[in-house]
This record gives sequence, structure tokens and C-alpha cells, in this order.
Amino acid sequence: MTSPRGASPIASNSRLVLASESPRRKALLAQAGIAPDEIRPANIDESIHRNEQPRPYALRLASAKAAVVAEGAPDALILAADTVVALGRRVLPKADRAEIVQECLERLSGRAHRVMTAIAVATPGGKIRTRIVETRLIFDRLDDARIADYVRCGEGLGKAGGYAVQGRAETFVRHIAGSYSNVVGLPLRETISLLRGCGYPC
Repeated sequence: MTSPRGASPIASNSRLVLASESPRRKALLAQAGIAPDEIRPANIDESIHRNEQPRPYALRLASAKAAVVAEGAPDALILAADTVVALGRRVLPKADRAEIVQECLERLSGRAHRVMTAIAVATPGGKIRTRIVETRLIFDRLDDARIADYVRCGEGLGKAGGYAVQGRAETFVRHIAGSYSNVVGLPLRETISLLRGCGYPC
């Protein structure tokens, strides 16, 4: 999904600002040979609206992050993203406590879920282009001991859905269909395509 259509490309020498302090997104960009000129995290309200579905929720947040950062850097190209873990129509929380990590893993145990990352790029011309990428995963059935061990390691804290697939949680994955980098936090192929469409040299 790209919005709006027909936006003119930007100059190839525009600065790139990453609207995220996520070390995973920065590392993924580096993996693709991209080094943002500045990192400027967006401070927005990430509360989910009543009856809001995972896909529009992720797109709304990514677009809002790009727009907020663009206000302070109007001449730069702003890259923002938001990753959500969805179990059916339910958006699992970003786990800020060990109890939330445990609850998320108990819900995901033995079940299929989706990870969606919305990408938003704000151009100096004031346009915002978006895409969303979805990956489907199935977790092994996790017994209490395995969940407790993962909770104790602390890896799931601060992560959407309470796990980090690039770490120990990769051993939970029985099946994955789609982009792996999307689950980490930034789908590289689609991000590069979107940046190139905005005239960024990558």
C-alpha cells in the first residue's frame, strides 16, 4: 500500500532522519548499507482506538511518527515505522513488564499470529507515503518452564508481543511465512523500495 500516489521524487541529496530509537531498525538499515543522518524518535500517544484493527492501527502510528518528526525537520526525508503483533483481531501489547511477557507467550503458545510493520516516509514536500508488510508465524506449544525461562532472561521486555525473534525466541518459531526482517522491526526490501521511490539513493 502506498499513499498518496503521484508524489514527486525528492532530491537525492536530502538528509535521512530515522524517526525511531530502535537499535534493531538502525542495525537493519546498516545491513542494507543505509546510515541515517540523524535519529530523532517520535513521541506520540500509541494508545489503540476502540475497535481499531491491527493494520490501520500500525499505519496510523507510523504516519503520525513521520508527521511529528517532519515538523522539526521539514527539509529532510523522514523514515518511521511501527510494528504490531496481532493474534486474530487483537493487538498484543508492547511488554513493559515481565508479567506482560508471560501473558503474551501464553497466548501465542501453539498458535498462529501475524506481525505487521507499517512504514511511513515523509518527504520535504509534505507528502507521506506508506506501506505495510505482514508476516505469519506459528509458535511451538510452550510449556510453563520454557515460558518462565524466557521471561527470566529479560529479552522480551519492550518488545511488541513480548518476544524478540532475532534472539532466543527464534527457537519458538515452528513456521514463518513472509519477511523475517519485518518481524525484527523493519522489512528491508519494502523499505528500500519506498525510499528509492522517494528519490533516496539506496
